[in-house]
Order: sequence, then C-alpha cells, then structure tokens
Amino acid sequence: MSNWLKKLSFDPLPPLASTQNPAIRFLALRDLADQEGGNVEELWRLPEPQRLIRRQLPNGAWHYPGGGKPQLRSIEDYNQLETFRILGELVEKYGVDKRHPAAEKAADYLFIRQTNEGDFRGIYGTQYTPNYSAGIMELLIKAGYAEDPRIENGFKWLLSMRQSDGGWAIPLRTASAKLNTGIFKKPPLQPNRAKPFSHMATGVVLRAFAAHLKYRESKPAKAAGELLASRFFLRDAYPDRQSPDFWLRFPFPFWFTDLLSALDSLSRMAFSADNPQISYALEWFAKHQEKDGTWMLKLLKTRDKDLYLWISLAICRVFKRFYD
Repeated sequence: MSNWLKKLSFDPLPPLASTQNPAIRFLALRDLADQEGGNVEELWRLPEPQRLIRRQLPNGAWHYPGGGKPQLRSIEDYNQLETFRILGELVEKYGVDKRHPAAEKAADYLFIRQTNEGDFRGIYGTQYTPNYSAGIMELLIKAGYAEDPRIENGFKWLLSMRQSDGGWAIPLRTASAKLNTGIFKKPPLQPNRAKPFSHMATGVVLRAFAAHLKYRESKPAKAAGELLASRFFLRDAYPDRQSPDFWLRFPFPFWFTDLLSALDSLSRMAFSADNPQISYALEWFAKHQEKDGTWMLKLLKTRDKDLYLWISLAICRVFKRFYD
C-alpha cells in the first residue's frame, strides 16, 4: 500500500476508479494509481466539454448569463469572469490545453485584457485584482503558456504588488474603499503596503506560483506559503470571505481560498507535512473521510452531481504529494 493511503482510514481508489464519470476515472487512475490508460485528449471529446466549447464566442470568450449588474461592471468584464470560469472547467476537469483551438482562443481573449503593467484588469472595474490576475495565470500556465513572456510579465507584476509582510491583499481593500464605488476610481488605487496580507487573496495568488515550475521554488512564494499556512481556520483581515467558515466550503475547480486549495498549492511547492499547520489540516481531512472512501463536505452550489468525487480526487492528490 502506498504511504499516502496509509494516512487514510478508508481506501478512496475504488469509488474514484469505478465511477461512471469517465474524466474522474481517467484522472484517478493516472494521478493516484500511476496507470496509463489512454490519452487525455480522449476527455476533450466527452459530451460536457463539447457542450462548453459550443458556447464559446468567436472572440474566444464565453458569455456571462444575465449580464450581471451593469451599473457596476460592463458586460465585457462579466464575460472575462465567465471565460475564467469555463476555462477552469476545461483545464482542470478535462485536461484541455493550448493544443485545442478553444483553449488557444480563450488565451488570446484573456491576454488582450492584460495591461502593460502585467495584471489582468476589468473584473474589479478599473482596479487591480491580484487574485483574479493570478487565477487567470494559473489556468494559462496549466494550459501550456508557462514560458510565454506575458506570463513572465504577470509574475513580475504580482511580485511588485506584495504587502510589506510578504503576502498579498486586494489593493482596493487596503485603501478602505468599498467595492461598489471603488471599482470606478481612476487611476487604480495603489496598495497600502503597511496593511496586513489577506489569506484569501494570498491563497489564490499562490496557485499561480505553485503551477509554475520555476516560480514555485522562489523565495517570495515560499515565504507567502508560510504566511498562508499560519492562517488556517482563522478569520481574514478583510471583509471579503472573512469568516473562518470559508476555509471549509469547497468548490472544484478551485475559486477563492479554502483549506483544500491552499494545501494543493503548498503540496506542489514541496512544503512538508511536518509543518504543524499543514499536518493539522491533513488530519482534518483524514478525520472527515466517509466509510466508502470519499468525502462529503460542505460544497459550494453547483450543478455537478459529481462535485464530491472531484473534491475527493483533489484531496487524494494532496495526500499523495505530501506523503509519497
């Protein structure tokens, strides 16, 4: 038995390897059992990714249903948000990368929204978005754009936007501005670097670093990882998703920062399970495993009936990285 499986009370492989969901089954066998059972491109032809791809607009974006609140953001900005969401589904669940025209078109659309400074702007109106900028970068890196100079420019910008303590926060919030009015201010508000970092923002930013083979090893990323682990189960310093309860509300693909997304990044960055905070977090997951080997946790709203299996797969990946 693999070392990581010994850390769990019940074997999660049978339910993951026998599910009727072919994408989960393929990824579980590949990532957890080290079995080569076909090519990931086979997943691209499944009905669900094909349904999503058919909805893509000619310019590479996906249309945000309903248009959101036009008094706060333009329809184009909501389309950027929806493109980020759908690209996440394609990349994280079906392994789609830039070899597929849909991913290439989506990347072109998103890169157009990258400023000369290096950030991706528009989701918070005129304001900087370290979290969404990094979230977009993470997906583009996983889609095969890690060596693109525009990604390098994005990392330079992220490193320039750190708080004095080494973490990240949403600059709008460090300036004590309200979201519904601050997003219109020009030029974008600069961060008050004396304010503390936000673990919500820092956790999302670190996902981009963790996805990149070079930047995951950088000293700033390691230092920020230590900061993130130190905040497990605690309140954030800022109003957005401030309650400790948000550590234990889980989506997949990852969106904001939760306990699983944080451990996923730290496991990719070669942090050790001997770290007391990480060890405690891993024990929390081990204690909340169901007898059938899966995890039935508090899931964010989704139409995906298999979300608990996606979360279970993500948890297993984390345990395998930490213990094998």
